[in-house]
Formats: sequence, structure tokens, C-alpha cells
Amino acid sequence: MIKVKGFAAPQPKAPLAPFSFERRDLRDNDVQIDIQYCGVCHSDVHQARDEWGRGTFPMVPGHEIVGKVVAVGKNVKNFKVGDLAGVGCMVDACLDCRSCNEGLEQYCENGFVGTYNSHEKSDGAPTYGGYSNAIVVREEFCLNIPKNLDLAAVAPLLCAGITTYSPLRHWKVDKGQKVGVVGLGGLGHMAVKLANAMGAHVVVFTTSPSKVEDAKRLGAHEVIISKDMEQMKSHSNSFDFIIDTVSAPHDYNLYLSLLHRDGNMVLVGLPDKPPELYAGSLIMGRRKLGGSLIGGIKETQEMLDFCGKHNIVSDIEMIPIQKINEAYDRMVKSDVKYRFVIDMKSLA
Repeated sequence: MIKVKGFAAPQPKAPLAPFSFERRDLRDNDVQIDIQYCGVCHSDVHQARDEWGRGTFPMVPGHEIVGKVVAVGKNVKNFKVGDLAGVGCMVDACLDCRSCNEGLEQYCENGFVGTYNSHEKSDGAPTYGGYSNAIVVREEFCLNIPKNLDLAAVAPLLCAGITTYSPLRHWKVDKGQKVGVVGLGGLGHMAVKLANAMGAHVVVFTTSPSKVEDAKRLGAHEVIISKDMEQMKSHSNSFDFIIDTVSAPHDYNLYLSLLHRDGNMVLVGLPDKPPELYAGSLIMGRRKLGGSLIGGIKETQEMLDFCGKHNIVSDIEMIPIQKINEAYDRMVKSDVKYRFVIDMKSLA
């Protein structure tokens, strides 16, 4: 077994604290990564504080992992010692169902294995995430990292990046389309960068006038203050695609009315209360409302390669692991631009 240091939530709602544990010894198709950086996702807060009620404790969060390969199993083909590698939200799936065979492991009909707060298929052992100095993962769930990108700023691409890239690609966002991004946080700022690189005319919706200039810096062509009903009405029936990244309850009907006929609105934020949806918002323009969950491994690699080609990374604030509880409190207050990343050297 491989001895590992990390930080864990020892029990629900307890502050994260130092935690020592063991990773499995390498199997024939495993890759061992020394973790250099790990992004901090808002879902880490929800799960570490057991706000979704499905927590297994002690819990080591973290599913935006990048580092250097230090060992490989004898059957590993695509990674060698010294390579940069990443691990996202999944570390296993059945790889045999219809979804897995189509490269959509996130929709595995037998359930994918999360990087943390999940259980190994082989022995039922709990999975521990990237708030640690090392991880062992099967090759099929490792990702190659473009060498031209800042490694720390790549980490959030493994969740925030693929969560926004996947729907943009699936709904075929392209040059000349008018694309709306609802919310300018960890997910929203990546949606702006990616849609801009795809050639879309990007419009950000925000409730905060203070975010207007930053939205434009990130690549938005226009910014709408969503509380201003006159601004909203002036864009009625004009959007080809809207990606909604907001996890607080809000009115979907307001944004659906801005779609052109046959337009699509896709949810990647997850509010904790069911929305009230007026059927006419869809019927009157043959509009469609959908949802999207992260992305498969093949598509995640495609996203990383796209980001390498266009020099896209996340805007980050680096922190030592010892400040993770403070970072959680700040995230809840939306006090970060736009993603915290832990420097794992701080574990030493």
C-alpha cells in the first residue's frame, strides 16, 4: 500500500483537517500521480458538509487533479514516468454499458465511481480525492495535459472546464451564434472563454453590475443585468443557445423567453429547490430545456486539447491546503475570482 497525506472532513460539517491514509498498490493498468495542484469545486463544499446527505466520512474531497506520473503498471500504454497527467470527476465505470461504449462514462448505466465520496467497484473501499499528495487511478481515467498551459490553472478544467465545454459541443455551438451565459462564477467564466473561442457572440447575464467589466475581459461581447427587465426584453427571441450555470433558485422562464425559435437552454447549475416551469415558455417557440453532466473521458481530453490550442485556462487564486476551510467560507459568499486551487507543496 502507498502511504498518503491529505486533508479530510472527519465527519459532516466538521472543518477539514490533516488526514493520513493509504492508496492501493499499482495494478497492471494503473497510473500513480504525484499531485501538484487540485482545484476546489463548489460541490466539494456541499459534500464535505454533507448538504446532499450522501456523505461517507472521513471524506477527502477534490476532483480537479493535476500532477506528474511517478509510476505505471506493466500494461499501461499511454502514460510514462515524468508525464503530466490529470484526473477529473470519475475514476471508474463499467465500460460495458451503452453509455460507456459511446464514450459517455458520466452516464454509466451501472453507476460511475466518483473520484471521492464513492466506492471502488472491486472491493467497495471508499474513494479519496485530490486534497492529497498522491493518487492511483486506472489508465482509462487519466488525461494528458497540454504542456503549454500553466499547470495550476489547468486543474479546474477537469470539472468547470468540461462541465461547460460538453454542452457547448453537444448542442453544436459555432461561429456567429448568439450564446448566453447565466452567471459568472467558476462555471460561468469558463463558459465565456470557451464559447468565445468557438466563435460565438457571447452575452453574460449577471445580477451584479460590478461584474460587467470582468465579463468583457473574459471574452463576453455584451453583458445584461438580469434584474433590469428592459434590458432583458430587448433581447427577446434572439438567442440560439443559453447555458445556465447558476445553482441558486431562479426563474428559468425568464431566460427561455429570450431564445429564438428552436433555441436550446441547458442547465449545468443545480439549485436545491425544484423550479416552476411554464409550459408555454417551451411551446410558443418550440424551445428546448435540457441538462448536462460533466463529460466523458474522450470528450474531456478533447476539451484539454482545445484549451491547449487556444491557450485557455481558469482564472485562479492559489492557496495552501491549510487555508481550505477559509476558502470554503469564501466560496459560499462568492468571494473568489474564479476558482481556488490548492498548491500541494503546502502539505509538506
